Amino acid sequence: MRRYGPAVVLLLMGGAVLRISLFGELYLRYVQPGLRPYLVVSGAALVVLGLVAAGRPAHAGHGPRVAWLLTLPALALLLFPPPALGSYSAEREAAERAAQGIGTFPALPSGDPVALTLGEFTSRAIYDSERSLKGRTVRLTGFVTHDGDGSWYVTRLMVSCCAADATTSKVEIRGADALPDDTWVTVTGTWHPEGELGSDEAWPPVLDAGSVRRVEQPANPYEKR
Repeated sequence: MRRYGPAVVLLLMGGAVLRISLFGELYLRYVQPGLRPYLVVSGAALVVLGLVAAGRPAHAGHGPRVAWLLTLPALALLLFPPPALGSYSAEREAAERAAQGIGTFPALPSGDPVALTLGEFTSRAIYDSERSLKGRTVRLTGFVTHDGDGSWYVTRLMVSCCAADATTSKVEIRGADALPDDTWVTVTGTWHPEGELGSDEAWPPVLDAGSVRRVEQPANPYEKR
């Protein structure tokens, strides 16, 4: 069986990558949508290499025993793909704000409530000199996180490429009862200005909630940074 070690590893890894990218949307837990074609090609290439390795003559060499250890992460991804990052990751990371100065933003769409990403809302709340959020009703979607002082937040992880480079964007919610960590919610409410624009006191921005509704986790749990 040792001669088939590398082939089995390649086939399992290729099958796992194809499972999350070609036959579903689980890949969105780990990378941005634009990387899907690369995952599919990579998975297919691994499967082809595995088939070639399995068909090699017996005298061509045997795989080292350590190769079988590599089947464990491949099997885990194939059978039990890990969930998207959630409150644990958000709480461990210090709040990171975009490196931008105070300025103006494009006008918001007409009509209330206006649906915004967490990134859009926090940028406008902290840096918009024209305070375009003032008097507007907005709708935000994210998962619940808490602070030790009893405050709770609607939170989203923002990524440039994949989950490994995720940073946190969050909005403090006031006027509504907190739900458990990692509960996905859509919150509708109005901006509550705090502190001077661009200051530490303005972070995280605050939303006075009008309604909080439980929702299913979206297929892509991350926002583009």
